Parts: sequence; C-alpha cells; structure tokens
Amino acid sequence: MKPTKLYCDLFGHNYQISKKVTNHVKEYTCKCCKKQLTTNSNGRLTELTAKRQEINSALERIYNNRTMRLKQKMLSSSIC
Repeated sequence: MKPTKLYCDLFGHNYQISKKVTNHVKEYTCKCCKKQLTTNSNGRLTELTAKRQEINSALERIYNNRTMRLKQKMLSSSIC
C-alpha cells in the first residue's frame, strides 16, 4: 500500500479545486493521492470518470460560449 493512500485512508482526502467548469460545477483533486472528483447534477461529489470528464468538457465549452455571447451583447447595448 502506498504511503499517500494510507494517509488518505487514516485522515481523509485533502481535496482542492483543480478546475472550475462553471460557477456550480468544479473538479477536485486530492493533494496526497491524486484521486479526482467532480460535482454531479445533484451538487454532490462523485468520482471523475472518463465519461464525466467528457461531460464536463462539453459543459465548459457551452458555458464559455454563452458567457462570451452575453458579454458581447452587454457591450453592444452599452455602446448604443
């Protein structure tokens, strides 16, 4: 058993945000054992699988496009 895994088993994981997908969805990584979690549709933490990573990437792309459109719309309306 790895010492980092043993530490996490004894004291719990030390998660920190590794990526902000949207305002509500984030990805977390344990500083010790590198285990990855993400926020699911209910707002609870769940393991970051390849499928969830793919979903988060699509969600991030949609979110970024939407916020960019809203910024452009606000900018154009403030000029007029």
